[in-house]
Amino acid sequence: MFERACYWVRWGHQVTVITTAPNFPEGRLLPGYRNRWRQDHTMDGIRVVRMKSYIAPNRGVARRSLDFLSFGATGLWGALTEERPDVIAATSPQFFAAVAGYAAGALRRLPFVFELGDLWPASIAAVGAVRQSAVLRMLERLELYLYRRSSAVVALTPAFKDNLVARGVPAEKIAVVMNGVDMSRYAPRPQDATLARQWGVENRFVVGYLGTHGMAHALDNVLNAADRLRGEPDIRFLLVGAGAERDRLLADARQRGLSNVVFQGAQPKSAMPDVWSLCDVALVHLKDSPVFAEVIPSKIFEAMGMGLPVLLAAPEGQASRIVLDDGAGVWVPAERPEALADAVTALRDDADARQALAQASLAAAPGHSREAQARQMLRVLELAAAGQGHRAGVEPTTVAAGSS
Repeated sequence: MFERACYWVRWGHQVTVITTAPNFPEGRLLPGYRNRWRQDHTMDGIRVVRMKSYIAPNRGVARRSLDFLSFGATGLWGALTEERPDVIAATSPQFFAAVAGYAAGALRRLPFVFELGDLWPASIAAVGAVRQSAVLRMLERLELYLYRRSSAVVALTPAFKDNLVARGVPAEKIAVVMNGVDMSRYAPRPQDATLARQWGVENRFVVGYLGTHGMAHALDNVLNAADRLRGEPDIRFLLVGAGAERDRLLADARQRGLSNVVFQGAQPKSAMPDVWSLCDVALVHLKDSPVFAEVIPSKIFEAMGMGLPVLLAAPEGQASRIVLDDGAGVWVPAERPEALADAVTALRDDADARQALAQASLAAAPGHSREAQARQMLRVLELAAAGQGHRAGVEPTTVAAGSS
């Protein structure tokens, strides 16, 4: 949403984002910020209003739920005290941000657009964070209520739209606006030799996983594949990021003596192209669950923008079709360490095939540009503001740049 909003501001629109003090994904306040009741600042032309919330690490259902609920309350208060906008949009997950957005729209008699980034609460059930219960069923009923009462829904994947339609949400109000890459930020570049030396991956074949280390990503499978490749001294798995599972993964790798796995913490967004430059292959990894067959990780498109071949280890579905149809990489089944290890050695050993995949990956990137998707999303917001959100799924999702 940040990258899309940057385009909207550039085109003359006013955008206000209501959020918390930054603490994702570890649930710890980032340096330089305070968790105040309200603080305003401008970021790349976007007005950012940060509301106080209960901040908790991403482990333990009770405290994490209180974290989400607290922002549902303070985020709603923030939305009610802002200058009246034309339209309110909210993204799920986390789910109670969407609840706050809907409530603000209802109380202020404004159109509300639900951006569906994940099938929550189905996704938390899929990773085992919660069990089937009366509470989960209640959340699912609330989820459906929000879909039906929203002016329009923007689904991140076609499969998400199919899921909603099968559950009785009118197809006409559901637009599909997929993830993508900001081509102005990501482009091929030489390896950052200084960073490679600092991180111990110089003169190595680097398989890079850049992203959240969470329950949905099943990164134990990467450690198992690395275990199988102990005898390949030139291969390094580079895991960069933060998340609820990172400390456990780091301890497990140390206990097993996996010197071919390199961990680095979360990096600033501005540094990500340099980090990608260290990689010979971009690893995108998801848990083996039918829910994640419908997910399309944004890291696929960043890798394309960098001109990297993609190694996707995930359930067969939306993401695998994109990677294979674009010729941008290879796919292996989720949580199959032998398949992942074999794919890594095959990519290392065949430089010509790897180069062909890299070229196809870069060529496919413009077809997934953030700018085009910013226009698509903007068109849905304009329809909703005009009282035509029920046509979001049938109207052409293109709009000329302009101001309002």
